[in-house]
Amino acid sequence: MVDSLLPRKIPRLYVSPEPRGSMLASPKKLTSAEVPLQLLLFIDKRPSSLEQSRQIQRYLQQTKAKHAFALQVIEVGEQPYLAEHFKIVATPALIKIYPEPRQIIAGSNLLAQLKNCWARWQHSAAASQVSETTSTGNCINSITYSAELMRLSDEIFRLKQEKEELQERLRFKDRLIAMLAHELRNPLTAASIALETLESHYHPEKGGTFSLTPALTAQLIKHARTQTRIIDKMISDLLQADQATSAKLCIQPQSLDLGALCQEVCAQFRARLQAKSQELKTDIPPDLPYVYADPERVRQVLVNLLDNAIKYTPEGGKITLSALHRTTQKVQVSICDNGPGIPPESQKHIFEEHFRLPRDEMKEGYGIGLSLCQRIIRAHYGQIWVDSTPNQGSSFHFTLPVYRF
Repeated sequence: MVDSLLPRKIPRLYVSPEPRGSMLASPKKLTSAEVPLQLLLFIDKRPSSLEQSRQIQRYLQQTKAKHAFALQVIEVGEQPYLAEHFKIVATPALIKIYPEPRQIIAGSNLLAQLKNCWARWQHSAAASQVSETTSTGNCINSITYSAELMRLSDEIFRLKQEKEELQERLRFKDRLIAMLAHELRNPLTAASIALETLESHYHPEKGGTFSLTPALTAQLIKHARTQTRIIDKMISDLLQADQATSAKLCIQPQSLDLGALCQEVCAQFRARLQAKSQELKTDIPPDLPYVYADPERVRQVLVNLLDNAIKYTPEGGKITLSALHRTTQKVQVSICDNGPGIPPESQKHIFEEHFRLPRDEMKEGYGIGLSLCQRIIRAHYGQIWVDSTPNQGSSFHFTLPVYRF
């Protein structure tokens, strides 16, 4: 009646004219000549659906069938592909799949509809036996086989997608490692310079004293400590870039002197600016209001944007960092350069996760840093965007909320 593709937990009812109402102890393959009437009953787990299923099976077992028939009961939750194959939209539903034409009845009065159709279905079974000259095989088996092929095709497609996603994640991890080394270079260099300065002015023979002034010594220690915190935060954030873009970024906002932070970050890049003979101008008004933001997160944004500006600005070029109290609610920071700029078609993608400009495929560039900047600014309910003209430069802008006492 059915082959091994059918789940064995699902009831299979086979009734022949003599004896009537018998249940097969073990399924065997039957051709359409042996079972001229073949039915599928789709049910769900609702009590009303299960009760109708029992009523229908009881009726079919007790009926005086003139021709053998086979009934397959299918729970749609266990075999959704069969339900999809027959386009079942409501349960319970009874389908006469053989002989053709196929017929579907459904509804709360399913048993009454079956009683009305039963004589006609038995008649069509008799007609099919008369007209059939060759065995066409088991229809239930062929339908189930087709549904199984549908399921396997979808499963193969899903596995291919997962494979592509895993391969992309592996490629991204390789880029992440390279970017991690690059991003760590600046704070590591700054911390190293501070520690080397302290070491060169330390005199153990004089009782472990420093030849530097106490204020300068304290400043260098504070600077080294700050840079190590930046490194720790940067490692965590760069690793978070491998997570889903919907992952929530944790921030700890507080009253922040944004102007002082901008000046501090600019001082961090003094050596690199001198090495490329670049000029960095700042325009930060003294009455710039405090913002409500996470200091370390905002520092990351400033470091990333300034790092990109220095990287893409040619030797002898100019970079500007300005802060503007645009409204009573927002402060806007802009970092502009006169580098190669960003093509118009790429500007709307520049903050996307994993996006890289074609010119930067083989080197470090815009990518993880900008996507991370966007996540940080959005976590502060701010905005970040870029204005750029090819061969003239780029201006990155972001806003932060003003702190309210």
